Amino acid sequence: MARVLELNYFPIKGCAGVSAADVSVTPAGLAFDRSFMVVSPEGVFRSQRRDPRLALVRPSVLGGGEVLRLAAEGFEPVEFEVAATGQGRPVEMFGDPYRGIDQGEVAAAWLSAVVGDPCRLVRVPADHDRVTDGLTPGTSGFADSSAVHLLSAASLAGLNERMVAAGAVALPMARFRPNIVVDGWDGPHVEDGLRRLRVGDVELGYTKLAIRCAVTTVDQESGVKRGPEPLRSLAKYRRAAQGGVAFGVKFAVTRVGKVSVGDEVSVLEWGVSEL
Repeated sequence: MARVLELNYFPIKGCAGVSAADVSVTPAGLAFDRSFMVVSPEGVFRSQRRDPRLALVRPSVLGGGEVLRLAAEGFEPVEFEVAATGQGRPVEMFGDPYRGIDQGEVAAAWLSAVVGDPCRLVRVPADHDRVTDGLTPGTSGFADSSAVHLLSAASLAGLNERMVAAGAVALPMARFRPNIVVDGWDGPHVEDGLRRLRVGDVELGYTKLAIRCAVTTVDQESGVKRGPEPLRSLAKYRRAAQGGVAFGVKFAVTRVGKVSVGDEVSVLEWGVSEL
């Protein structure tokens, strides 16, 4: 029987995640997931692809979302009230235009010091009407694409077995930054064939394979790129028809609710892997 092993949400896109025993799931994914984004002064989003030190930033959502706390080793933590309304500023992610609510000078100065380049912090506005692509339409905050990223423990075990056999070091699940980690499937990549599933009160619809990028080469504890793994190993057996290498799957939320660690993962519909 497959069950939820881990739940993780990432309040700020590209920054450290928060592990939870229980979490509410909204149409845009796990509550507070990718609700904030670090951008350049020009509004272009910052990612660990270029700014691996973002991994050092450990955000905490307090007061039901009214306060954000930022911490990083070697820096004094800061707390500030979240600006949820106001005049949005233009921001850009993967060339697509959005708007974000700027979170002020305290957040900007603190993030600029940690990252080492000028930064602003923006929040998803209330009227954010993003429509995500893939097999099942949906929405999300500032996630790369779909609302929920799911990965199985068996898939990571299979990858690590290959890497260790080739003389590389096994990697932790944190390298892949999944929202939901599932344990209990017999072998790796069972998740590729999922099309509809129920977890707790929540139902999810498959959108696409998760195509991996250079963020997976960043050590999430040190904020330093350690490449070329895991991309080198994944390229040997996980090349996707649409380009890149796939590891894990993405989902849209089709029914909101609550998910807890230990919940059973019930598959409502299977499909054929796109790999």
